Amino acid sequence: MISLKNVTKEYKLGKAVVRALQGIDLKINQGEFVSICGPSGSGKTTLLNLMGCIDSPTSGDVMVMGQDVSCLSDTQLSKLRNRTIGFIFQSFNLIPVLTAYENVEYPLVMLGLSQKEKHERVLKTLDEVGLAHFIKHRPDELSGGQRQRVAIARALVTNPQIVLADEPTANLDSVTGEEILKIMKKINDDHQTTFIFSTHDLKIMKYAKKVYNITDGKIVP
Repeated sequence: MISLKNVTKEYKLGKAVVRALQGIDLKINQGEFVSICGPSGSGKTTLLNLMGCIDSPTSGDVMVMGQDVSCLSDTQLSKLRNRTIGFIFQSFNLIPVLTAYENVEYPLVMLGLSQKEKHERVLKTLDEVGLAHFIKHRPDELSGGQRQRVAIARALVTNPQIVLADEPTANLDSVTGEEILKIMKKINDDHQTTFIFSTHDLKIMKYAKKVYNITDGKIVP
């Protein structure tokens, strides 16, 4: 589903060049539950952004669903992201003025679905993450764990084949973080949705089928 070959990513910081990724080779298959572990500044979020077609490599090849993303136009990249990839962020990134229902419905606006199908998808997905009774609540009326569940539902409502999660338990207490991981693992088991995490949370490692360690922009044993 995702393949990276000799991928590098460099940024200019003033006159300095920051080598965020250095020669990454990585292959992730359908249905895997993968953890990319490393300290802050190791390159794990940069790696996730490349796999999510949010950023492009300085060199090397990034293939997503058999497509070389460097050959796709901005419109084609947007379609690939909208239809294939779901995103979960540590800060939730919910829209404060919208209800849980409306936040989850938002990604469906671009898919051209009927109102009936959108409604059914939103209710089904919110029920799957245990929030069927909170559809009218706005983010400031929900706990941190509930907000992350809304974020998970928003990522899943488009029926993506890949979900990328950037530090999804970082802003949660240990008990709530464990609950969130169990929800995502169940979805992985039930639907064969591929989950890829960037994290330094040791709890995620026990759920992951594969763990890749990254340090100074390199995958290490």
